[in-house]
Amino acid sequence: MSKESWKPGNMLYPVPAVMVSCMKPGERPNIITVAWAGTVCSDPAMLSISVRKERFSHSIIEETGEFVVNLVTADLTKACDWCGVRSGRDYDKFKEMKLTEYTSEFISAPAISESPVNIYCKVKQVLPLGSHDMFVAEVVGVTVDDKYMDEKGRFELSKTNLITYSHGEYFMLGKKLGKFGYSVKKPTKKSAKQTGTSKKRKKK
Repeated sequence: MSKESWKPGNMLYPVPAVMVSCMKPGERPNIITVAWAGTVCSDPAMLSISVRKERFSHSIIEETGEFVVNLVTADLTKACDWCGVRSGRDYDKFKEMKLTEYTSEFISAPAISESPVNIYCKVKQVLPLGSHDMFVAEVVGVTVDDKYMDEKGRFELSKTNLITYSHGEYFMLGKKLGKFGYSVKKPTKKSAKQTGTSKKRKKK
């Protein structure tokens, strides 16, 4: 096996592509597309987004201290891309992409109704890192689209057709390969019996 050595670069892909909505009081809301977003803590629930200083949304989030992370489905991919290459200085992105504002009880900034999951955040810390500033925020509330709730009241995120971003391209999530802890889970009697049956068939 041989490998090539490259100069330092961010190769941690794929990443979630999300649409972050924000708004200054008395002004129209804006949407920024973010690929650098991630979980940083579970208790309290916290996440981070990294935004370039020159982006229109940077000053909005810095001033208001709040934003909404809206997860992106396959149907929202075009809007997600468009909001990433157009500036809120020049366009009303909700209007241009025919998106609907959703007002919650959590923060002043609206969410995107068409998104299956909206995560409402309040900034706790801003870390200047170089090309980007990282906004570390606490999750103060979540809203979900009830059409993805099953008969047992469980939210089926896997049915929302979420997308990821990798090296300038968008991809829809693929098939399920396992679930947390499956690698150490002991096989049930049923699965063991099925395994034994399949082995016998192979011998034949």
